[in-house]
Amino acid sequence: MDPSIHPGGSAPRDPPVHPGGSAPRDTPVVVGFDTATATTAVAVTRGGEVVRERGVGRGPDGRPRHAATLLPEIEAAISDAGGWERVGLIAVGVGPGSFTGLRIGVATARALAQARGLPLVGVGSLAALARGIEVGAGASDRPVLALIDARRGELFAALRPRAGAELSAPFVTSPEALIERVSRLAEAPLAAGDGSLRFRAQLEAGGVEVLADEDPAHRIRARHVCDLATEARAGRPDPIEPIYLRRPDAEVWRDRRERDQRADRP
Repeated sequence: MDPSIHPGGSAPRDPPVHPGGSAPRDTPVVVGFDTATATTAVAVTRGGEVVRERGVGRGPDGRPRHAATLLPEIEAAISDAGGWERVGLIAVGVGPGSFTGLRIGVATARALAQARGLPLVGVGSLAALARGIEVGAGASDRPVLALIDARRGELFAALRPRAGAELSAPFVTSPEALIERVSRLAEAPLAAGDGSLRFRAQLEAGGVEVLADEDPAHRIRARHVCDLATEARAGRPDPIEPIYLRRPDAEVWRDRRERDQRADRP
């Protein structure tokens, strides 16, 4: 099992992937990254081929390392691609996911795009996760369910209800409500993501097929962020705004403390 998937786990850096490729060296490259989950995912592609890809999991303290690792990983990837002068597009995952992680990723993307004078495209993190399920797990001919652990006993989800259909807009749901929703599908969906691992028992009891724990499709791959951004740029890219779906946990806990304090007053 990949320990970067579960809360409290720790994982070393993945070794960088250098598949090479046949695209000409002067083809503009795309740098893409995602920080919606505990993994810091960074990739550079050229002509749709991966130049470098790496994922960095939680630190020894069990916490994500986005703030410490995102920029160094981006710079290492850009160096492998020949430098910033080769870059034609920046792509960033915009959630939903961790409030802090999204804030770091989107702020970094905006700063780099402004400093380098490069176009910037936002990609739904669940869309990138779903693309990984379709490609990596060979699920192009069946329903797909991308799930990110939203904490508080909930999930961030996106569903492709049948082969050839569009992926749904992201939504937040309880496992029970999700099972009720997918029970109406003609075929059981194939699910992946850290949310599917956290609620595996409930989902499988409800008829959802969850990929094996060690399957790489459970992690958002930055190569898919790059691919989806390239496709979106051909149309009209959406504004670069994080998709939160809910208020941050810190605000919820603050309001709860304030209510408790008011209730304790004479």
